[in-house]
This record gives sequence, C-alpha cells and structure tokens, in this order.
Amino acid sequence: MSATFAILLERFFTQRLMTQRNASPHTIASYRDTFRMLLQFTRQHLNKAPSSLELTDIDATLITTFLSELENKREISARSRNLRLTAIRSFFRYAALEAPAQSAQIQRVLAIPCKRHTKTQVDFLTRPEVEALLATPDQRKWSGRRDHALILVAVHTGLRLSELTGLTWSQLVLGTGAHIRVIGKGRKERCTPLTKQSVAVLKSWMREQEPVGCQSVFPNARGGKLSSDGMQYILNKHTSAASSVCPSLLDKRVTPHLLRHTMAMGLLEAGIDRSIIALWLGHESVETTQIYLHANLDLKQKILDKIQMPEGKPGRYRPDDKLLSFLSSL
Repeated sequence: MSATFAILLERFFTQRLMTQRNASPHTIASYRDTFRMLLQFTRQHLNKAPSSLELTDIDATLITTFLSELENKREISARSRNLRLTAIRSFFRYAALEAPAQSAQIQRVLAIPCKRHTKTQVDFLTRPEVEALLATPDQRKWSGRRDHALILVAVHTGLRLSELTGLTWSQLVLGTGAHIRVIGKGRKERCTPLTKQSVAVLKSWMREQEPVGCQSVFPNARGGKLSSDGMQYILNKHTSAASSVCPSLLDKRVTPHLLRHTMAMGLLEAGIDRSIIALWLGHESVETTQIYLHANLDLKQKILDKIQMPEGKPGRYRPDDKLLSFLSSL
C-alpha cells in the first residue's frame, strides 16, 4: 500500500466505521478479515508487499479474480462471497470521496455485481427435538448446568449468537417483568421477555455463579467470555448425544441461528403477527420475517384446507401410435 492507500484504509476503519457509523465490533471484524484476505491475495499475485500497494493496484479485475478464488479454492458460498464484496464496496465508496481522481477505477469496482444464489428455506427444530436436546446436558456437572441454561435461553428468546455469548448479568432482570435487554444488530436495543421456566433456571444458575463473581452469564471453563466456536462445540456435542434418542437430529446442523429460527417458528405457529415477531427478533424489516411463512408447511396446509379446490380425476396417458408408445417407454 502506498501512503495514500494506507491512510485511506486506516481512515476507513477509524473514522468512517468506528467514529462516523459507530459500527458494531462484529461488522469491524468482518470487514477487517475481508481486507486481510484481499491484501494476502495481492501479495501473491502482484509480488508487492501490502505496504507498497497503491490504490490503482486494487482494480476491478483484481477484485473479481480475488472473489473467484474465494469461491473456487476456499469453497465459500455465493452469500459469503457477496458479504466480502459488500465490505470492499463500502471502502471504495469512501475512497470515491477522498480520491476523486481515481473515480473511473472506483466506479468499475462499484459496478461488480453480487452473485445470485439459491435462497433455501429456513430449517428449525421440532418440539421433540428441542426436548431431546435440553435433556442431554448432564446437570450433575457445572458444564452441564451451564449448557442446559444456555440452550434453554437460546430457544426461549431467539437471541443471536453474539448476544448470547456476550450476555452479562447486568442485562438480565429476573424479578417482576423478567426480561433480557440486549444491543443487537445495527446497535438497536431491545427487550426480550423471559418465560417462568427460563427465570427459574437462570436464578438457580446465578446463585451458583455469584460466589465466583463472573460477569458473563454463560462463561467458558476458565471464567471468560464464551467464544463462537465454543458455543458451536457445545451444540455439536449435545446434538450428537441427543440424536440417539431423536434420530431426526442427525439430518440437521444445529447452530445458534437454528435455535433462533425455532423460536420464530414457535411464535408463528402460535398465531403471533409477523410485526410482533420482527420486533421480538430485532429484524430491521417485517419482510425479513417472511422467510418463516415460507418454511411453515402446517400453516400452508391450514390455508389449503380452507380453500375449495376444483375436483379432478386420475388418468393415464395412452399413446395412440407405436412410435409415441416407444418414446413414452424411454
């Protein structure tokens, strides 16, 4: 990177993201990782150290090649590829203001299109699967009691992964009007009510944690903040054990986001309006909650049962020619 490019990139993170936009740590980390990979790629393909690159070196052709390599060699999905492109576009929109002389090059970068991808229906756990998962942790052990409380809160509240792992006792109210207060995606604060069962489990868990003085509600074995990988390890371990009781879990990859989907589907099946579900989950738009309507086959069946459809009769095609008969047999 040349001095100009270095200053641009540093200002993009320190001034644009951190100061002006007050971006979340998750967003900053995601953008940071994107540029780390991009600069490592340029080192290999241009034989230039990152500190020697100029803005003109990072052109549309280089970025397109970089994105293709991510897909082919790292085997990332089109969705992940688009997320990396979003970070790069954000930087170049900032660069357009700071380096107008390079506007032609910058516009070519901004014109790189996102890749279309198949939008799969969301998956979720059924009630028997949730019960099997909750019954798996050995509550005679400290880790088992933590894991049980963690999974229960995840299913009952629909909190995001970062909200769960970063949860502290100061964010919980376990008295009258029990709820959890979190700062979610886009730095939006929201309150999520707690069920009586969740309150009872959390109160018992809190009494165990108070002598230790740990601020994290769900700490790791060393008393620190539980990592994202640690959370996934917990779910993988208990899903594997629960699958012996509930074999349908073998076909599902249980993640914190899957538990979030499970909560949303529970609300939808209970007849809760989409706008309320969107508020509960902290969605930016009600349209985001539309994905749960597409995945709910029971709801679609209830709608179908209310419709009087035209009757039809089963039939079979019978070709009236030997050649047609031959083609039909292929």
